[in-house]
Amino acid sequence: MIRVLIADDHCLVRTGLRLMLAAEPGIEVVAEAASGEEAVQVVRELDPDVILLDVSMPGIGGVEACQRILRHAPEARVIGLTVHDDEFHATRLLRAGASGYLTKGAEAQEMGQAIRRVHVGQRYLTPRVAQELALSSYAGEREDNPFMKLSERELQIAEMIVACERAPAIARRLFISPKTVNTYRYRIFDKLAIHSDVELVHMALQHGVGPAPEAARQAS
Repeated sequence: MIRVLIADDHCLVRTGLRLMLAAEPGIEVVAEAASGEEAVQVVRELDPDVILLDVSMPGIGGVEACQRILRHAPEARVIGLTVHDDEFHATRLLRAGASGYLTKGAEAQEMGQAIRRVHVGQRYLTPRVAQELALSSYAGEREDNPFMKLSERELQIAEMIVACERAPAIARRLFISPKTVNTYRYRIFDKLAIHSDVELVHMALQHGVGPAPEAARQAS
């Protein structure tokens, strides 16, 4: 039996995933987590085989959570679960040590297939992302993306700024102060050699880096 942890900050998503996987033979959901920090703690306590990890969560975020999980449990297999189906976000998570990358639109059969593959040491990427990674690697484009310079937290905040969220709203979502948000903003500007939110938005559009759809909806 493959023991699975579901980590997502939306209760409805966790419930849906649990119901989807209940029909998959040989797979058992042993726990849920509502944040990256909680996921790390649950891994320490229960040692699941596979972690379905939401990439865009408040707090430490999916990439850092993946790194912490694998430092503690190097034999665990992490599958990033996200609304993003682009190679940029996939590359960041795979570099953190993830074994798979799925979009939240995946069917139960594909999710079960991904869990089984990574459990035996293989890698699973949703077909569109796999194609984009292959094409960008062939073209030598991946390292040209300036957003690769940003840390996980800086990228979180950059995407929220692109979604037109203001510092107080970002601070509430990430459990930090508005002053800290602005400190991150200026670090982002410095790393990307820009001077305003408008330039950040233009650069994000140019390089295919955008906010998660739920962030964009909350900002509208």
